[in-house]
Amino acid sequence: MSALSSPPLEVGAKVPAKDFGPLTRQMFVRYAGASGDFNPMHYDDTMARSAGFRSVFSQGMHSAALLASVAVDWLGADNVRRFRVRFREQVWPEDVLTCSGEVISVDRQDDGWLVGVELTAARQTGGVAVSACATFLLPG
Repeated sequence: MSALSSPPLEVGAKVPAKDFGPLTRQMFVRYAGASGDFNPMHYDDTMARSAGFRSVFSQGMHSAALLASVAVDWLGADNVRRFRVRFREQVWPEDVLTCSGEVISVDRQDDGWLVGVELTAARQTGGVAVSACATFLLPG
């Protein structure tokens, strides 16, 4: 590895945004089956309403997985070193999530470039459903 190699990305580089949705109850049920999260709040409308919600809602990890997929499609699943999420708003049927992000740091390491990325999954309302910070180690 050359000490003169340049970073593969610059601070401020944007993660290509991707829309998911409109999300459906069926998607929540499929995610429940795949993840084992069978909390009825995600698929039983009567139960969700009796608990004070307006309807069923997406699993937080479902939204986080959509957000993570955008980042790993861009920078590579094998390069992930850390992925931390914060759940901020519920995601309802018919919501559209726009997942995007930005490179916030690029640091030289002995084995490559450590790239820090801030990510958001925003609802069509403008509210952020999930925010995340991720770190990737890119070769270089």
